[in-house]
Amino acid sequence: MSGLRPTRSSTNSRVTLLHPETKPDVKPDVAATNGFTSLRRATRSTTRTEPEASSSNSTLDLSKYSYVEPARKRVKREVKTEDEPLVEVKGEHASPVRRRKEKAAYLPAREKAHPEPPKWREQYALIERMRAGIDAPVDTMGCERPLTMANLDEKTLRFHILISLMLSSQTKDAVTSQAVINLHESIPGGLTAATLATAPESTVADAINKVGFWRRKTEYIRGAARAIVARPDGDVPQTIEELCEFKGVGPKMGFLALQAAWNINAGIGVDVHVHRITNRLKWHKPPTKTPEDTRVNLESWLPPELHRPINPLLVGFGQVICLPVGPRCDICLLGQQKLCPSRVAVNPANRKEVAYRFTADGDVKPKVEAKPKVEIAYEQDEVDLKPGLQVGQADREDTLQGEATVGAVSVKLEP
Repeated sequence: MSGLRPTRSSTNSRVTLLHPETKPDVKPDVAATNGFTSLRRATRSTTRTEPEASSSNSTLDLSKYSYVEPARKRVKREVKTEDEPLVEVKGEHASPVRRRKEKAAYLPAREKAHPEPPKWREQYALIERMRAGIDAPVDTMGCERPLTMANLDEKTLRFHILISLMLSSQTKDAVTSQAVINLHESIPGGLTAATLATAPESTVADAINKVGFWRRKTEYIRGAARAIVARPDGDVPQTIEELCEFKGVGPKMGFLALQAAWNINAGIGVDVHVHRITNRLKWHKPPTKTPEDTRVNLESWLPPELHRPINPLLVGFGQVICLPVGPRCDICLLGQQKLCPSRVAVNPANRKEVAYRFTADGDVKPKVEAKPKVEIAYEQDEVDLKPGLQVGQADREDTLQGEATVGAVSVKLEP
């Protein structure tokens, strides 16, 4: 080995000792100068050759051992125009990353008509009978009939219908109706395309902050108002293609706007209720996955005269009886006559009571208007009691001294 000097042990000739060579400028080992000899057997073979030590002047290059992060390929993602978020994040501290579903694209008509479902006419007739015997929110507060429609000119009414439809997505009819009223009352000059286009964003947001996804809808309705003001006629468009160019307006809203605002029957407005109920009735084979697929199938075989009434018919039916969770199959005539392939057993004791007027034999009871109930309460003056009697005894034994006089009359009306 380089730098080591082998010697034989004086006590054991089979042991070889390795001593470092002493250089002139290196102080010798104290143990070697004192004549000390180690008796420990060498642990390494003396025949192995060690690599020569590197020169003291050379330095080790560590740069080639340093970690270098591999280059990442950057992919440019295209930002798509979307309709509504898939999940709403409530609260002030919202997650910066939100998954949004793409805006529903308008699908062309089918080349070949979808086959008519068997017994669909019997099913449709029973739903019509049940709808005549129930009162659904869509009947009085539907998005296509805002409560602000009284005393409005036709152009302003069409704009109210469009705004009501844009606010109705994933929102109950009562909340949507109140939001349109708030807009009409809070914006100076009322709700028109011109006033909404110039209204402060905070005013619009405060008026509609009860609807679902109100922050995004604030941007959508203000953008639609500016686009309508920029049109030559300043009115709501009359084609489905132009309506779908507005952010937040899909085919369902577009077809409903054409029907309610312009009386144009261009297609079926399919929302979640129509999509859910028609699939429960097995009207689509295979089952449709999106409302647009449902619309294309229905329009291929459903008679055109039913394209407009089918939406409010099934929406009201889905709001009261064919609920998304826990449908009331116990009172549904389709379930009783075994015309619904998706019927389930229901225990009515565990469900909320539903007010309905239809019967299984085909009769529909007339709607009874609730008459006000009048209650008259009399306030009596204090009376003198006979000494020794309590109030209860005075009432029972009729020993009151004095006469009770009517001090005031209050009338309470109850519906």
